[in-house]
Amino acid sequence: MNPLYDLHTHSTASDGTLTPGDLVERAHRAGVSVLALTDHDSTEGISEAEGAAQRLGIQLVPGVEISVTWAPYIIHVVGLGVDTGCKQLQRGLLQLREQREERAIEMGRRLEKEGIKGAYAGAKAFSNGHLISRTHFARFLVDRGYVETMSKVFKKYIVSGKPGYVPGSWASLEQVVSWIRDAGGQSVIAHPARYPFTRTKLRRLLDEFVELGGDAIEVVSGNYTRDNCLTMARHAMDFELMGSVGSDFHGPEHSRIEVGRMLGIPDGVAPIWHNWNRRDQAISL
Repeated sequence: MNPLYDLHTHSTASDGTLTPGDLVERAHRAGVSVLALTDHDSTEGISEAEGAAQRLGIQLVPGVEISVTWAPYIIHVVGLGVDTGCKQLQRGLLQLREQREERAIEMGRRLEKEGIKGAYAGAKAFSNGHLISRTHFARFLVDRGYVETMSKVFKKYIVSGKPGYVPGSWASLEQVVSWIRDAGGQSVIAHPARYPFTRTKLRRLLDEFVELGGDAIEVVSGNYTRDNCLTMARHAMDFELMGSVGSDFHGPEHSRIEVGRMLGIPDGVAPIWHNWNRRDQAISL
């Protein structure tokens, strides 16, 4: 049986709802052979995940998902096989987390003006003292009954033009590819089919990514259709990029996206793991 890869997941170290150890256990039950923990702007959960992976016999790939401001959209780049001790990577991630904290404080202030008291403290509580994101505000607002669902929170309160929205200013694509490369990892454009891009704009992003030394795109993601996978596969082949696969799992509450449950990578795409057994910085399979 071929190994089952899931190279994009989240834990309580960012905006997931399972601890790193519980995430690894769930992945093991789902039959995942190779798992990457890729929390937003943080590698804090890697050590715990590695311990659980060793105990259960899963290969754990240390990773991170980094926030990028690109012309003028927000996109995400996953780093796989990173050295979590890399000083340049950790300096960059710390700066992004500090910006997230500043944004969260301002979001709390704006929501307070709308009559929603204690939003910042409530969101902080949902983050368990870790990195704070818009998702934690959404969980707080649902918990307090302001809206019924997470998706409605974003539409009503925390997207552009709504009262709790605060724009973020993140790292550049060039910076992020550099951080990942310096950490010995491979850079991957996360879930490119989800961005509100025309075909021309997406190909412009991929062209710039290749010029900067980027490695791969997520050809398969947890919420992709088969058509999405085939379209991203064509882009990967056109730009001679490798393909990655990842559920983007955040927790069991999101029933439509489960760890390890994804479509297969289309034929013709070189998988990002195809030469991992020859890379010093990757886990030997």
